[in-house]
Amino acid sequence: MRVSEVMTREVEVISPDASLREAARKMDDLNVGVLPVCDGQRLVGVLTDRDITVRATAIGESPDVTRVDEVMSDEVWWCHEDDLVEDVAHRMGEKQIRRMPVIDHNMMLVGIVSLGDLATDLAPGTQEALRQISEPSEPDLSGTLSSRRAEPTHSGD
Repeated sequence: MRVSEVMTREVEVISPDASLREAARKMDDLNVGVLPVCDGQRLVGVLTDRDITVRATAIGESPDVTRVDEVMSDEVWWCHEDDLVEDVAHRMGEKQIRRMPVIDHNMMLVGIVSLGDLATDLAPGTQEALRQISEPSEPDLSGTLSSRRAEPTHSGD
């Protein structure tokens, strides 16, 4: 089975120069937690609701002036629509990602495939991918604050 058989086409995207407020509103309107970031139709990154929360809100960035490209993930794992779903499910599990943009051979976005898409169609490798994705990530125990973090709050003062 190929990714083209299970992926979602006509995906809504956000521009890298859009504000985080615009991105959050779009996510709310569409009831999604991720938006591919495209310059035209060319995939340049992915923005998640977690990116907005952790990389912007948690450090005191204003959603009206902070741009998508300041907090998006620009190292994106993607696949092609002619890839085998079993291979894509394996990559998703290995990288612990639930959604993967689908591009053509010119890096143009043509869709998105989710773990849910794979599960709905009982694609080979889906159960193993779900198991790997669900494994807890290693917590950051370094005790250091993000270099972009705003002044920490103090409790009990």
